[in-house]
Amino acid sequence: MRRRLDGGVVAPLKIASGCDRRCSFCAIPAFRGAFISRLPEDLVAEAGWLAGTGVRELLLVSENSTSYGKDLGDLRLLEKLLPALAAVPGIERVRVSYLQPAEVRPGLVEVMTSTPGVAPYFDLSFQHASGSVLRAMRRFGDRARFCGLLDQIRAAAPGAGVRSNFIVGFPGETAADLDELQRFLSDARLDAIGIFGYSDEDGTEAASLPGQIAADDIARRVEDLADLAEELMSQRAAERIGETLDVLIQEQLTDGRYSGLAAHQAPEVDGTTTVLSGDPLAVGDLVRATVTGSEGVDLVAAATSAPVPPRPPAVMR
Repeated sequence: MRRRLDGGVVAPLKIASGCDRRCSFCAIPAFRGAFISRLPEDLVAEAGWLAGTGVRELLLVSENSTSYGKDLGDLRLLEKLLPALAAVPGIERVRVSYLQPAEVRPGLVEVMTSTPGVAPYFDLSFQHASGSVLRAMRRFGDRARFCGLLDQIRAAAPGAGVRSNFIVGFPGETAADLDELQRFLSDARLDAIGIFGYSDEDGTEAASLPGQIAADDIARRVEDLADLAEELMSQRAAERIGETLDVLIQEQLTDGRYSGLAAHQAPEVDGTTTVLSGDPLAVGDLVRATVTGSEGVDLVAAATSAPVPPRPPAVMR
């Protein structure tokens, strides 16, 4: 016997557990073990069960979704799984969380931006934009490489949603490193930005690195970057005025006003879209609406049609 703990129209679907990466600040591999993918057929079956309980959007979760399938002998298994999940009757949208930038393949970008029912939504774990800080974190990339990845995504889907989290105050982080991060945030046009202060995790390499930064200094850096992030997210939301979005209705607010999620808005973390409609809507409807205003990261949109009709089956790859 199984039951859901809530009755919402969005539900998480865990596709893997554990992590094989060895970021210097992270203790997850120590207590969750090696990366283990769930079998695709089990995930499709669970998606069907969730659809039967009223779920309309699946949020795929793991410690590193871009690694899905590598332990099963197929590094491109995520590209095959996404259309299969999108084809499950009753599922209107599939969203992937936690993508490692170093592992985002051109084929994955293509599937995520062109498959009906798969949200062009990129939850990219950048963590910083300074190459020197990222190397100390034992991670890939720098500002130029990350901007190149965003250019690739937006060339395929100009309206794609992008979110990321960033750690400030990492041991050895300099004023120049912070400037590099600020430049990246200003250039990247991210829909959602999380700013977190570094803190030691027992047993991690970073806890013993030289150049540890005082807690009050880290707090100041977090405050400064968070203020910038709020401003930039508001600007990005305002850029979406005039866009037509498909919004999944989650709640009726008052007569003619409904709260929902557009494709670039993951539940609980990326803001919401208030839909104004002269026709009654139901929770679980996918509605096409044109953005008419914004407030912070939240949008206001006017419904332009009846609920979007069911999609044709996704093409299996």
